[in-house]
Amino acid sequence: MKKLKDSYKIKLRCATCGCDDHFESNEDNSYIKCTFCNREYFGGIDKLTELNQDVINEVQEKIEKDAADYIEEELAKAFKGFKLK
Repeated sequence: MKKLKDSYKIKLRCATCGCDDHFESNEDNSYIKCTFCNREYFGGIDKLTELNQDVINEVQEKIEKDAADYIEEELAKAFKGFKLK
C-alpha cells in the first residue's frame, strides 16, 4: 500500500428494491423517494442512513483495516534495520 486512501464512497440502497442510484429528494434531504420502486422515506436521509447501517459498517471496517495496514507498513519502514536485543 503506497498511502492511505483520501476518501471512501458509500452508496445507500433502497431498503425495498436495493437500487442505489434512483433517488430524488427535497432540498434539505428531509424527504427521499426511490424512483425505481416509489418507496418514500419521510425521515429523509436520516432514515435511509439508518436502514443502510450494514453498508456503513462494511465501509467503516474497510477504513479501519486500511488504516491498520498503513500504520503497520509505515512502522516497518521506520524501524527497518533496527535489531531487538
